[in-house]
Amino acid sequence: MDSRTEPAEAEPEPAAAIRRPSPPSTAARPPLVRELLLVVGLFVVYKVGRQLADGHTAEAFRNANRVWDWERTLHLPGEGSVQGALLHSDTVVHLANTYYATVHFPATVAFLVWMYLRRPVHYVWARRVLAAVTAAALALHLTFPLAPPRLLAAAGLVDTGQVYGPTVYGAHPATDEMANQFAAMPSLHFGWALMVAIGLIAATRSRLRWLWLLHPLLTLLVIVGTANHYWLDAIVATALLGIALAVIRQPRGAGATEAHGLVADEASDEADGAAGNSGGAGGAGEKESVPELVGARR
Repeated sequence: MDSRTEPAEAEPEPAAAIRRPSPPSTAARPPLVRELLLVVGLFVVYKVGRQLADGHTAEAFRNANRVWDWERTLHLPGEGSVQGALLHSDTVVHLANTYYATVHFPATVAFLVWMYLRRPVHYVWARRVLAAVTAAALALHLTFPLAPPRLLAAAGLVDTGQVYGPTVYGAHPATDEMANQFAAMPSLHFGWALMVAIGLIAATRSRLRWLWLLHPLLTLLVIVGTANHYWLDAIVATALLGIALAVIRQPRGAGATEAHGLVADEASDEADGAAGNSGGAGGAGEKESVPELVGARR
């Protein structure tokens, strides 16, 4: 009788015991405290910079007349056509003022928070683009102070914030300590809203993601209808954003990498369940085959 035994086959390691690599998107998430300090710091610098640009009243109104003439030369539609539609209803005007006053900053913050938590690779890209656009806007605010159309007599528009409320600006721009009213160009209301839409379209895969473009479209109608910005303010903001997007490229494969991280977890869970079921069935089968193997070797 041959006393030698065949080498036992190595048992497969249970699927649950296999160490799952952390999704690439998680590894790409920057430290939270650093990001909070960075974003808050950029916001403070911007607010201080806008205040430094204040006080150029005469120059701001001269530039406003230039912009108004440029728009007529370019045959752009008058801002009054949008405001006229709003003025048909006091409720609509009030809602437009509320949107202008309350949606701009919270929507951008919510966008950055969601991107940080769910799409960290896209978050870094979006934060850099927003920072670049904001820095360029601040430079323009310093070099080209501009009174908004609601303050320009030639425009013949209503200051809807003061008349219907709510408003974020004081009644007299020269004494307004809360905001610089002569920083109309470019419109960061529109620039940030457009980047929010572009960022969400790039970071998501839903067929309905293009509906995010309604946010900048509604923002455009609001900023023009409330006479807080000219059409050219939005056009310049779009140009600055386009330059920033061309220079700060979206990371290659970012969408696929982050989507893979989410799908991989679901697929791994399913594999674990399947492995557990097959493992239980396999164990029973091996026990039944033992007597036959032992008998065959005698």
